[in-house]
Amino acid sequence: MVMDLFKAGLLSLEDYILAHTLTCLLPAFLLAGAIVTFINREAVILHLGENANMFKAFSLAAVSSFLLAACSCTVIPVASGLYFAGAGVGVAFIVLWVAPAANILALVYTGSILGADIVLVRIASALIIAFVVGFVMRSVFGNNKRDEQYEPPAIDIPKQTIIGNIELGLITVILLSLLLPNYLVQEGPYLLKILVWGIGTIAMIVYAATLLDREKILMWLQETWWFVKIIFPLLLGGVFLVGIIGALLPEQWVQDWLGNNTMLASFLATLIGAVSYFATMTEAPFVDMLLGLGMGMGPAITLLLVGPGISLPNWLAIARVFGIKKALVYVPVIIIAGTLAGWFFGNFIL
Repeated sequence: MVMDLFKAGLLSLEDYILAHTLTCLLPAFLLAGAIVTFINREAVILHLGENANMFKAFSLAAVSSFLLAACSCTVIPVASGLYFAGAGVGVAFIVLWVAPAANILALVYTGSILGADIVLVRIASALIIAFVVGFVMRSVFGNNKRDEQYEPPAIDIPKQTIIGNIELGLITVILLSLLLPNYLVQEGPYLLKILVWGIGTIAMIVYAATLLDREKILMWLQETWWFVKIIFPLLLGGVFLVGIIGALLPEQWVQDWLGNNTMLASFLATLIGAVSYFATMTEAPFVDMLLGLGMGMGPAITLLLVGPGISLPNWLAIARVFGIKKALVYVPVIIIAGTLAGWFFGNFIL
């Protein structure tokens, strides 16, 4: 039994490393390092900081996150990069939530499998939860002094400039290397994703080597490494635990307890989604399978949101990067909000 669980953890880890490290995590870490290194901290604080207009900052964070096709782990370097560049805690946690829970790629795929009604409900739920999360995190932690474990680098940028043109070009190329493998290669062998990622990465290297001086490149890579060393080990440990939990969870139990739209069913679906790991777009076929086995629409909405939105590796990395207190507030808020959203939309809308 122990060996079987250990093997399940290793298989989960193997699948994660092979399918996500190159095409997802590596560009996400490079993007986080570039955001912190090259974006003007004063400009970020002005538009997305704690004292910025809450509605505008939250709306900008939520809407832009729809375009970022990222899983619950890949989005952590990006959100933390924004946070350490000066964005408010509410803004950072909105990005953490919306990008995996309701990015446009996952929404299109969900619509093709489950229909437009469920897509509209998923969008509405994700946005409502996003503003709840942002408001709670800002209310609880907005006035707290930032953790001084990290000190952003000093780059000379005019105060009125958000980012230099060359640096903006670099961030754009990195962002394309993160997004295009998922947007262009939705079907077919994984090697096609690696090919698309490889082309984008080569373009990034050539761009940086040609247009950036050596000092800036070194600062960028140093900041990237900072994110890697504090986040990546915890992600690996969390994925290993998810594999073990998956092996222990009886499928029949899931089917028996998720077959209606009660609050309990939505809550159980939330817990399952919160500890499992779903790569972006894998939640739709999984929910479709459970719907075919009799799962209620409430738990289905909950799994579509919480499954990709948070995960055990996500919990651990958030606690490491943002602090245990923030993780202990964020995760329960998502669990409660996800449960209520599934129950409400399952009973009164769908």
